[in-house]
Amino acid sequence: MKNSKKILAPVTEEQQKITIVKNGPYSVTGSVPLAEMIISNDKEGYSYEWRNGKKYQLQEKYSLCRCRNAKTLPFCDGTHEKSGFDGTETANKKSYCEQAEKIIGPSLNLTDYVDICASARFCDRAGGIWNLTCLSDAPEAKSIAITEAGNCPSGRLVVWDKKNRDAIEPEFRPSIGLIEYPDNGGKGPIGVRGRIPVESADGTVYEIRNRITLCRCGKSENKPFCDSSHLELREK
Repeated sequence: MKNSKKILAPVTEEQQKITIVKNGPYSVTGSVPLAEMIISNDKEGYSYEWRNGKKYQLQEKYSLCRCRNAKTLPFCDGTHEKSGFDGTETANKKSYCEQAEKIIGPSLNLTDYVDICASARFCDRAGGIWNLTCLSDAPEAKSIAITEAGNCPSGRLVVWDKKNRDAIEPEFRPSIGLIEYPDNGGKGPIGVRGRIPVESADGTVYEIRNRITLCRCGKSENKPFCDSSHLELREK
């Protein structure tokens, strides 16, 4: 019998999903691409753009560790069962807009939900997105604010066109990124792009968004979402 290369069956975006296993991993289905997402800094040291890192072989299904102790990172190897990992989900299921602060600017509005901040710090450049949105109507300031918000991996920050009230969002195909912070060698959360549904261990689905970040250090107090607890782990 001849050896044959396995060909993945075509999938639609509707079939792509992340399911949270109770006190276990993130179960990913639907042949979702997985790669490293590396933050690149500008000359002044501010987060500036995303750089692609290692790409993993495409798989129909895979499980991503969320206890941080697997020996097969980023994939789960069952270590959570031995370590007694508590992955209890504590995030509420209200919509982003219900929880975000609204900031009014001359031509852009900004919504900000700090509880899901992943500390990627794209928002600090050029005086900060808050000043760019609220204090200036200059085309350059607007452009930078839109770019900064679009680079925010967690979706904490969203800019809105004040005239038509539409969110200004980058176009993302469904993908998962392992966020890396090269300035200090740290590992950030799991970035999810392109409106991939995330199903809770209780079977309900969180609000489907264009970009979110999921905890992979196991210490977030807002599980399954990142709350920047990975930074505290690096400081210890």
